[in-house]
Amino acid sequence: MNAVTAEPILKVKDLSTTFQNDKAGLHVLDQINFKVIESEFVCILGPSGSGKSTLLRIIAGLLPYSQGEIELDGEILNGPRPGVGMIFQNSNLMPWRTVIENIQLPISLQNGNILDADSPQKLIDLVGLQGFEDVLPRDLSGGMAQRVAIARALVQNPDLLLLDEPFGALDAITRERMGEELLRIWNADQKTVIMVTHNISEALYLADRVLVLSDRPANISLDLEVTLSRPRKEEMRYTKEFGQFAKQLRAAIG
Repeated sequence: MNAVTAEPILKVKDLSTTFQNDKAGLHVLDQINFKVIESEFVCILGPSGSGKSTLLRIIAGLLPYSQGEIELDGEILNGPRPGVGMIFQNSNLMPWRTVIENIQLPISLQNGNILDADSPQKLIDLVGLQGFEDVLPRDLSGGMAQRVAIARALVQNPDLLLLDEPFGALDAITRERMGEELLRIWNADQKTVIMVTHNISEALYLADRVLVLSDRPANISLDLEVTLSRPRKEEMRYTKEFGQFAKQLRAAIG
């Protein structure tokens, strides 16, 4: 990926936010600046409570910000828009809806009026859930439920896909498998992705770049380009180069 010549799809400029409460304002983000190019996979790391999820929700249009500007595809973002998909730590599936009905939910909420919507069946195939179309969420494993959540986020064919600790509730083995699945889906679909994680190894294995937030009020303390070759292989985790990147990230997080 040529980050030098490619045009950014997302620009975050001087972004700051303060949450007001009864006693005083809580300054969470301070002068955040970064750009993301089309089809780039970016992970965000940082200390607990540094504002990673807050930043992602602001980009998604789910939270307001105090200062700065967010630009997606040349348009200023001031609230939710169809071009942004969001996946949370919990799959948040509707328990009374089947797998395919959950995937279709964004289309249903807009009365089918999504011109660029992807076929739910195509997405079932993409996330590897063939044969589970009519299954209810209670009969799915945690990993399978997150696959449904990924397909649901993709059904509107978003320009930007945001993931907030999507595998945080899964056991270690399932988490690694889902990381592999996410890479497979990303390789097939080439969406622009920003993902929040607490896991250094996961960030390095998935991302083209890793942004590290400082303690609150957070700014970007490190913008690390991950030059590991693609496609990524499991054995990369045990290489000297991978270890050197991990050391840089640990030092930046503190």
